[in-house]
Amino acid sequence: MGEHATDPATETFVAHRNLLFTVAYELLGSAADAEDVLQETWLRWIEIDVEQVRDQRAYLVRITTRQSLNRLRTMKRRKEAYVGSWLPEPLLTTPDVAEDVELAESVSMAMMLVLERLAPTERAVFVLREVFDVGYDEIAEAVGKSPAAVRQIAHRARRHVEARRPRRMVSPSQTRAAVESFRRALETRDLQGLLDVLAPQVVLVSDGGGVKRAAPRPVVGAGKVARFYLGGSGRVEGAITCDPTVVNGEPALVVRLDGELDGVLAIRVEDARITGLYYVRNPEKLTHVESETPLTLR
Repeated sequence: MGEHATDPATETFVAHRNLLFTVAYELLGSAADAEDVLQETWLRWIEIDVEQVRDQRAYLVRITTRQSLNRLRTMKRRKEAYVGSWLPEPLLTTPDVAEDVELAESVSMAMMLVLERLAPTERAVFVLREVFDVGYDEIAEAVGKSPAAVRQIAHRARRHVEARRPRRMVSPSQTRAAVESFRRALETRDLQGLLDVLAPQVVLVSDGGGVKRAAPRPVVGAGKVARFYLGGSGRVEGAITCDPTVVNGEPALVVRLDGELDGVLAIRVEDARITGLYYVRNPEKLTHVESETPLTLR
């Protein structure tokens, strides 16, 4: 793309690249697949006469949505064969993403898991309408349905999401305090420290992809979650270190054992206690963590 740097097509694509990536990521839950979708979108974009496109942003979103839907249907088979719990690929995000409350909630691990329950077209309609405020006519073009059908799909998807939507996060200061308490307890293997910061009905979802050790099903309850960490990590010789970061618009820890990357732990805090832990250990989902610059999603 470098040799076309002054092309109007390139300038428009680059201007909307973060938006297009976010649309694809919210539909797919995979940064790697979202990047592939962007490449496919670019190849289709440069084939058309962009000067004849009235609303270039809408046109690009339409291409990205269609390519994402095609890929989402093939990914369904991959997920059905997945070993253990599946979590989205963690996405390093800039701290300012958290200030955009609607966007931060929509890319959070908890919400991404809710979106996984929607059918592909429902998911696309919900994301485009609720997160990016795309008009019904534009969404209809993107998903190949009538505007009336899209309105019905949007209503149904909204109802499904509202029934499972996670509660709003607490204040940033409470969140930072809870994450710091958890970090210290984990690094020092302090059982009581973990129990103090975990909510009684905390849920841990761990994703090893069949390659790294992970719980086959969600672990529920402070005692069981604490034992999972201290029983699992405690059997490994070496020091645990946790570096604070921001993943999917929420606080997270990059966990290392003896300096080697072990996983990324996204954390959800409510009422000053940790209610959700999302631990991605699958090495295939961690390739961007060490090298990637945190993303701004708009």
